[in-house]
Amino acid sequence: LDALKHCKVISFQSTGYNEIDLDYATEKGICVVSILDYCTQETAENAFAMMLSLQRGLPTYHRSVQEKKEWNLYAASHLQRVEGQTMGIVGLGRIGRSVAKKAHGFDMPVIAYDPYIPESVAKEAGVKMVDLDTLLAESDVISIHMNLTADNVHFFNRETFMKCKKRPIIINEGRGAMISEEDLAWALDNGLVRGAGLDMLGSEFPDLENCKLMGRDNVILNPHAGYYSDTSDYLMSKLSMENALLCYEGRYKEAKVVRNGIGL
Repeated sequence: LDALKHCKVISFQSTGYNEIDLDYATEKGICVVSILDYCTQETAENAFAMMLSLQRGLPTYHRSVQEKKEWNLYAASHLQRVEGQTMGIVGLGRIGRSVAKKAHGFDMPVIAYDPYIPESVAKEAGVKMVDLDTLLAESDVISIHMNLTADNVHFFNRETFMKCKKRPIIINEGRGAMISEEDLAWALDNGLVRGAGLDMLGSEFPDLENCKLMGRDNVILNPHAGYYSDTSDYLMSKLSMENALLCYEGRYKEAKVVRNGIGL
């Protein structure tokens, strides 16, 4: 930030903005702005796609046919019917509620943990709010959609996984740092978790050679691509440019969303 001598606005092409020192940007008078609803559907669809793929053993079947040249019904085992499984959502914002809507379409009961969402919002979405321990104990699938803060780094760790009673599938569309990768590998190895679909890892440029989650049929890893489609890519550029122009012109209240209050 010190190198940006004449910078007045930093406009993120994303909802998240944890890469910046917000307090220091504010001190320097730089308006920090990010965008909102540009990839809600894509991200929710990606979460559900990973969940369904793991439930139906698709990574195992794909590898069996394509790599091993096998035609074996029993390459995958212990597949589960999705209907009736409990979906637990951690973070019931726009994306979390979109996942809940899709889960209802598969006749899945939906519970959620989110201390910042009013009960009325959950009720409107057909979701039962519970405490974290209840969600961990009752969920067959846990889908993570929290914003990353200093307080929830490695929110999912060995202690958390030990509270899971139903060997859930873990889906993460939030931020990679919310999950301890070492502890998730331990939970998979010890049967506390039966699968994981991760849209990102703890680093945006992970060391895949030494990642303990590589090479597992019950783990799907994405290069932070859950948001991506032609539509979302267009909206990401359009909305972030509009935000930058609005703030540059002093029309802060029209921008979505000013993250450090400058101009408001």
